[in-house]
Amino acid sequence: MTEFTKGLLETSKGFLMKSKGSLIRTLIYTIGHFIIAITCLMLIANVSFLIALTDAIVEPLANSIWYFILDRWWTRKKTN
Repeated sequence: MTEFTKGLLETSKGFLMKSKGSLIRTLIYTIGHFIIAITCLMLIANVSFLIALTDAIVEPLANSIWYFILDRWWTRKKTN
């Protein structure tokens, strides 16, 4: 193992230790988001569980991509 790899592993471990609480809360929030989205779709739109599950996963991913694009555009406009 190279010194670079060792340093990278140490940095990763440090990040995970410092961020452990935030990562756990994020995971719990994400699971809750999926459950809420599935429940709403099944009750409001009367769709099957599998369709609701697919939407509950795909929709946040699409929103994440949209946010990234929007943020990149916004920061470029701000610096110009």
